[in-house]
Amino acid sequence: MSTNEASENPESRFSTALVSAAGLPGVRIPRGAYLRSALARHCSEEQVRRAIEETPAAAGIPLEVLDKAANDSINYESAKVSTLSAAAGIPGLIFLPATVSADLAQYFGHMLRIAQKLAYLYSWPDLSSGDSDEIDDATKGVLTLFFGVMFGTQSANSAVGKVAGMMSEQVAKKLPQKALTQGVVYPMVKKVAKHLGVEMTKKTFANSVSKAIPLVGAVVSGGLTLATYRPMAKRLKKHLAGLELTKPADQAVDADVVDVEVVEVHEPSAADRTGRHDADDTAVEPKSPRAS
Repeated sequence: MSTNEASENPESRFSTALVSAAGLPGVRIPRGAYLRSALARHCSEEQVRRAIEETPAAAGIPLEVLDKAANDSINYESAKVSTLSAAAGIPGLIFLPATVSADLAQYFGHMLRIAQKLAYLYSWPDLSSGDSDEIDDATKGVLTLFFGVMFGTQSANSAVGKVAGMMSEQVAKKLPQKALTQGVVYPMVKKVAKHLGVEMTKKTFANSVSKAIPLVGAVVSGGLTLATYRPMAKRLKKHLAGLELTKPADQAVDADVVDVEVVEVHEPSAADRTGRHDADDTAVEPKSPRAS
């Protein structure tokens, strides 16, 4: 496929933008460091350690704690991306081609940042590709689906649920490579990428209009970015939080034995449950705000 043909292909256009944004400095989120920073205020050292070595769900971290950490990260990233977008709008029409491409890259970069943070909180595996600066095809596929969820694409919701189900059934610590690159999920990835390529063109046009007038364009651009970024991040958060992958291990045990009359030895007592809930309530008491 020629360069011109690729530029006219919405799927290729989106994939190129995704890979470019993923290579920007500061876009990659180190999973272990982020989980420690996000959870240390609310969880014990043992919970944090197990969340990093396994998953927050395996560590038994309550969903309300994960939701609070997720909201903190969304607020932090929303503030950053709207400020950068406003700054990019200041030069005005004369610098329009450069500012639009830079702003779109920043926007996609921050979408990737919040997608990684939410994925790690809600028990998805590391989305980095070792020491390489490039993302592999399976990671690109799942990030495409995350973007699709952000944009409200129903097929992306379904595909993310399928991938999460595969990992939950296999207790896997890696993405299902085959399903995302050539198996049952791959056609959905391609469909979502094509849709996002069209949406990306619409956003580029909207940015061009908002930046045409200096200073006024900065205010409009920053406001539009904040108005779109935060709801999209919240949409992804809600979807990931509702997947089976996120449920703490102790909840899964409780659900399995709810109809069993004879209590197994490993089943926690009522007193243990009460103590755990009290600890959860203590863990989510408001603390002083801190950058994620």
